Amino acid sequence: MADHATGGLPFPEDRPPGYEWFDDEPAFDPDRHLDLRPPTEVVLLADLGYDESDIAPTATPVAFSSPFRVLSDEGAAVLLDVARRLRPYRARARERIENMVRGGCYRSRWLRDLCRSPEVTAAMAGVYGVDVAPHTMPLHLGHLNYEPTTVGEAVDKWHHDTLALDYVMPVSDPTTLPGGRFEVFLGTKAEAAELAAAGERPPADRTLAPDFGGPGWAIALHGNMVVHRGGPLDEPAERITMVNGYVAMDRSRDDQSRAQDLVGVDDPAVLGAEWARHAAWRGVGRLQSLVDSVPFGIDNAAAADLLEDAVADVRRAIDEMRSEPPPIEHYERDPGSGSGDA
Repeated sequence: MADHATGGLPFPEDRPPGYEWFDDEPAFDPDRHLDLRPPTEVVLLADLGYDESDIAPTATPVAFSSPFRVLSDEGAAVLLDVARRLRPYRARARERIENMVRGGCYRSRWLRDLCRSPEVTAAMAGVYGVDVAPHTMPLHLGHLNYEPTTVGEAVDKWHHDTLALDYVMPVSDPTTLPGGRFEVFLGTKAEAAELAAAGERPPADRTLAPDFGGPGWAIALHGNMVVHRGGPLDEPAERITMVNGYVAMDRSRDDQSRAQDLVGVDDPAVLGAEWARHAAWRGVGRLQSLVDSVPFGIDNAAAADLLEDAVADVRRAIDEMRSEPPPIEHYERDPGSGSGDA
């Protein structure tokens, strides 16, 4: 297993322009703030209908877990306070979700240390069955979603995530909310796209709403393969959830991320640097694997193919950085407009 304390990349020593640390929050203490308990069940991608050709390039065959406890009562109370303090720093609203905050780990040391906790990271590796590290793009650490302005609007439309591995954690108490359930579609992205193309949403008999034990519980998710949403509230209430991202240490698998979706959402002074570091990290790992394993006996064409594959993530990042981003992907479009996964 990798060193879960540092993972794939260290957290940047410098903060972006305009970001200041909160100066009056407690230090993160895993002995006080964590109460880790393993999930009792894991659902596989194959259980959702994916075939082997869909699963093979991905980070893990795991789709999602049952809810499991991560934070102690004290830790959950601290996280709620941090989330409330971060609320004014909301990101630009987009079609899929209205109220969210990203980049909170550049403001809250407590949130940063929770999101990079080696204890939680090791637990996530155990759930996924593969070695993982805190995401190499800190914008994907401690993403916070808040209730929409209008009652009856989904907190977050049916979608799949812009990254592969994450957990979803209620920050406010989910057991007291009037609605606002976290829901998972028990099917594939292709099936969700077919429903969206017909102007339909996942039917209730193919939807799971896990029962979280309280704030500070979480569900591990193969985020870009599992279609899910934050359902609408039935009346006004504070509803906050946190999403924390991870990367698989095996960089031979597909990246599975859509950093281009973050253009226009995240602070451009932060996104470009983080995106470049992530692509470079992916490229370094794949190039090192090539250095360690390229065989004698291959011709120039085969060698060129190996090199091209090793730098594919860097090439893709360059091309996407220099082009206009596509529409935000989700699965709630009008009939005939196409799905969010085209």
